[in-house]
Amino acid sequence: MTYTETLWLYALLVFGIVIVPGMDMLFVLANALTGGRRAGLAATSGVMLGGAAHALFGAVGLGLVLQWMPGLVKLMLIAGAGYMAWIGWTLARSSITVDGVDKVQNRSAFIAFRQGLVTCLINPKAYLFVLSVFPQFIRPVHGPLWQQATALGIITVFAQFVVYGGLAFAASESRNLLVGRPDITTWIGRSAGLLLILVAGLTLWQGWHASA
Repeated sequence: MTYTETLWLYALLVFGIVIVPGMDMLFVLANALTGGRRAGLAATSGVMLGGAAHALFGAVGLGLVLQWMPGLVKLMLIAGAGYMAWIGWTLARSSITVDGVDKVQNRSAFIAFRQGLVTCLINPKAYLFVLSVFPQFIRPVHGPLWQQATALGIITVFAQFVVYGGLAFAASESRNLLVGRPDITTWIGRSAGLLLILVAGLTLWQGWHASA
C-alpha cells in the first residue's frame, strides 16, 4: 500500500468515526441550537483543538516506543487492531439513537470553545483509540514520524471541521435528522463499525507483512 493510499484509508476511517453521533457532536449541536452558528463553530473549534492534542499525544507516544522499545511496535499493531475490531463489532451490533439534544445555557463563544476543548480532552477513550490507530498507519518507510503524524492530525481536524462545522451551520436540520430519524443514526453507527473491522483487518495484514 502506498503512502497516498494509506492516507486515504485513514481519512475514510476518521470520517466514519466522527460522523457517529457522540458526546462531541451533541455538544456542538446543543451550542449551535442555543447560541447560534457562532457558538456552534466556537464549540467545533474547541473540539478540533482537542483532536489535534490527541494526535500529538499519539505521535509522542509512538515516537517514544520506536525510540526506546522498537520491538513493542508489532505488539501495539496487533493489540491496536484487536481494539479497533472490538469497537467495530460493538458498533456493528448497536442501535445508536439520539432521544434529544439537551439545551445549554446561553454563553459566550469563548466559553463554548473552552468547554468544547475540555469535553474532547477529558475523553479517555480518545487517547486509547489514538494509540491503537496510529501504529496502523505510520510506517518508517513513509518518512519521518513527525511528518506522518502531522498529516494524520490534519486529516483528523479536517474531518471534525467538516462534520461538526456542518452541524453548526445547519443546526435545526441536523437536530431533526438525529432525533427524528433513529434509523439513520443506527445505520451510521453500524456502518462505522463494519468499517472499523475492515480497516483493522487490512492494516494488520499490511503491517504484519511489512515488518516480516
